[in-house]
Amino acid sequence: MKNITAEWLKAANDDLLLIEKILTEASLTHMVAFHAQQVIEKCLKAISEEKQIELLKIHNLKTLFAKINEPSFININSDMVNLLDSLYIESRYPGDRGLLPDGKPSLADAQEFYEFAKHIYNKTFKILTT
Repeated sequence: MKNITAEWLKAANDDLLLIEKILTEASLTHMVAFHAQQVIEKCLKAISEEKQIELLKIHNLKTLFAKINEPSFININSDMVNLLDSLYIESRYPGDRGLLPDGKPSLADAQEFYEFAKHIYNKTFKILTT
């Protein structure tokens, strides 16, 4: 594995560790959404680096999944990808602060975001280490 690939994976894992620390804080569910999106983005960029696919300087997960065209991700939850994409920018700034159509993500939503990000991280790790 290339050094840069390993750095992307480490950065993704750091985001997972942060999520684990804040996952039970109801006031931080929007930040769980942000960091879950970041885990997935960094995983996809790790694959891009390892497979020498042009690294896009974008944050849109749907576009990144399409760019890497990895068979292991064919059946991913596209609704979750779209949801995390929609929450990404808003979670970083005051105002809407990463709100779902019905308001701030719940603790259950945050748990789902975390589980999905962890699933993508584990798949990515397997792709890159086998």
